[in-house]
Amino acid sequence: MSDQIRPPDLLFGRWTGPVARGNERGKPMFGLNVDIGVDLGTANVLVYIKGRGIALQEPSVVAINKENNKIIAVGSEARRMLGRTPGNIVATRPLRDGVIADYEVTEKMLRYFINKSGGRRLFFRPRIMVCIPSGVTGVEERAVRQAALQAGAKSAYVIEEPLAAALGAGLDISEPSGTMVVDIGGGTTDVAVLSLGGIVCSRSIRVAGDKIDEAIVRFVRREFNLAIGERTGEEIKIEVGTAYPNGTEEKEIEIKGRDLVSGLPRAVTINRRQVHEATKETLEAVVSAVKEVLERTPPELSADIVNKGIVMTGGGALLHGMDRLLSEETRVPVHVADDPLSCVARGTGRALGMISFLKETKPRGGAPSRL
Repeated sequence: MSDQIRPPDLLFGRWTGPVARGNERGKPMFGLNVDIGVDLGTANVLVYIKGRGIALQEPSVVAINKENNKIIAVGSEARRMLGRTPGNIVATRPLRDGVIADYEVTEKMLRYFINKSGGRRLFFRPRIMVCIPSGVTGVEERAVRQAALQAGAKSAYVIEEPLAAALGAGLDISEPSGTMVVDIGGGTTDVAVLSLGGIVCSRSIRVAGDKIDEAIVRFVRREFNLAIGERTGEEIKIEVGTAYPNGTEEKEIEIKGRDLVSGLPRAVTINRRQVHEATKETLEAVVSAVKEVLERTPPELSADIVNKGIVMTGGGALLHGMDRLLSEETRVPVHVADDPLSCVARGTGRALGMISFLKETKPRGGAPSRL
């Protein structure tokens, strides 16, 4: 979808007419200003810089010294510390279930990532667009915007994840035709039907990649009397996890942890079917959300979805057999977007190029500016 496509009234309010090339609002002055799109995810943070593409992709983990409350490490370095820190250091995720759980740490993390990606210039602050789950409350939405402003943004905007995912996947949602997007992230799964540039119906559930990891950890604890960490649970999901075990190659992985009976280190082997059994209930919640949105979709848009299929984005789209499971349960073709991990970030950056088409907003006061 080109940035020059005329946005429909449903998404952007009144039409403001073509943008004058030499006087475009928000155009970088002397090439010093910069527009930044941020996918502020529960598991990973991606930073998109206009003209450069994805400039940074790091885990949303922060390591803090509890004695003086100072940040020791952020991102990949902090993730390596998960479950391996001494008593005075804690490695934590400041975002849970798609929303901010620790405001101060999130703001510092966001500032660090913006500076690291080169998005902050001397004397010139960037415009930042941050994606949010479609089901967040007004308070949660305002917290995201304020965190972006505190992190150094000149102005902060928010966009719903399904809309950003569709833009990042290159879908043309400006036409009066139904498009369905399923974005499975780390903290939330967002399902939406889009038409004329807006969300017709949607559902956001706080069941996604993290819940799958937790389900695996619980299963190993229950079946093998073995305690493992969330990092190990994620590794199991990536290596042998599957949403559709029928007819797939059998795989297994050796995992190590602490025996709950003896307290000593122990190794066990877990296979693909056992992992599917562990995650089956969590995956059913995702399928139920997709079916619920399909049931509420107007008939004409349903016909469009049958023709075009469902588009999957987010890290959860990479889970083995997830597309086959959704296709079998809904009887609708399912397609995985190119580079699903970065779809939301790329869509957020693309939306920044369309701010000129928005009606007049006040991103610093009142309600957050929301696309």
